[in-house]
Amino acid sequence: MALTLNDKLVVGISSRALFDLEEENQIFETQGLEEYSKYQIENEHKILKPGTAFPLVKALHNLNKDGNYLTEIIIMSKNSADTSLRIFNSIEHYGLDISRAALVGGNPIAPYLNAFKTDLFLSADEKDVQEAINANIAAGLICSHSNLPIDPDKTIDQIRIAFDGDAVIFSDESERIYQAEGLEAFSAHEQANAQNPLPEGPFAKLLKLISMIQTGFPDKETAPIRTALVTARSAPAHERVVRTLRAWNVRIDEAFFLGGIEKSEILKAFDANIFFDDQQVHTDRASKFVPSARVPYKNSEE
Repeated sequence: MALTLNDKLVVGISSRALFDLEEENQIFETQGLEEYSKYQIENEHKILKPGTAFPLVKALHNLNKDGNYLTEIIIMSKNSADTSLRIFNSIEHYGLDISRAALVGGNPIAPYLNAFKTDLFLSADEKDVQEAINANIAAGLICSHSNLPIDPDKTIDQIRIAFDGDAVIFSDESERIYQAEGLEAFSAHEQANAQNPLPEGPFAKLLKLISMIQTGFPDKETAPIRTALVTARSAPAHERVVRTLRAWNVRIDEAFFLGGIEKSEILKAFDANIFFDDQQVHTDRASKFVPSARVPYKNSEE
C-alpha cells in the first residue's frame, strides 16, 4: 500500500529557505543557469550553511519522536536532479530527516503543492510564494537577515510558531477597512461585529491542523509545539479575535494584543522558530531577531 500524506503536517521548503544559497543565487542572477549549474556541481561536496528556515525544520523533527510520525518535510526546488546533490549532501551532514523532493528543473512549483498535500510552503522566491497563495496554500516568503545567527547545533525541544492575525490567520477584510478608513472606522467595525467570527485567512487551515496535533499533547508546557498570536490589535478589537478562535475550537498558547507596539521584542522573548506577518515593515524588523516570513495578499484576478 502506498504511503499517504493526508494525515501528516506536510511542509514544502525550497533549498534557499533551508540553506544559505545567496552567493549561488547571485551567480544564477548575474551569470545564468549554465554557470550556476557548473558551480553547484564543482562544489557539491562543500556543505551549505543553514538558512533562515533551518531552525523550523530542525524543530519539526520533534513531532516524529516516540513512535509518532506527524510531519513530512519535502524539498521543493527549481533545481534539477543534477544540481541537487549538494543540497542532499548538506541534509545528510546535518542529520535532517528529509528523504523526499520535488526537483522541477526551472518549472513552476505551485502545480505540485496540492499533489504533495502541502500544508505550508516556504521559499525565498517571491513569485513561487505568490503562486502558492493564489492556489490557496499557506505560504511565506522567507526574510533572511545577515545579523540573525543560525546555530545548526542548537537543541530545539519545542516548535514555536508565531502568527499575525489579520490577513494571515484571518482574512484581510478588517485590514482593508483600516487601510481605507483608518483606526476609528476599524474599531467601530470590529465592535459592531464582535459576535461574528472573522473569515478565514490563508493560514487558518494550517492553524487548525496544528491545533488538532496539539490535542495529542494535553500538557501545554511539555508539548512539542507551541503557538502565539502577535497582533497590532488592542481592546476592544481583541474580542472578535478571541470569539473567532473559540468558534474554530483552536488552541493558541500565547496571545499578544500590542496596539501598535513593536513586535520584535515580543517575538524574541517568545523565541519563535518562525513568524508570519503580511506587512513587510514587521517582517523586516522581526527578521533581525527571529526567522520570519512575509505572507503576500492573494491576487484577486487569480
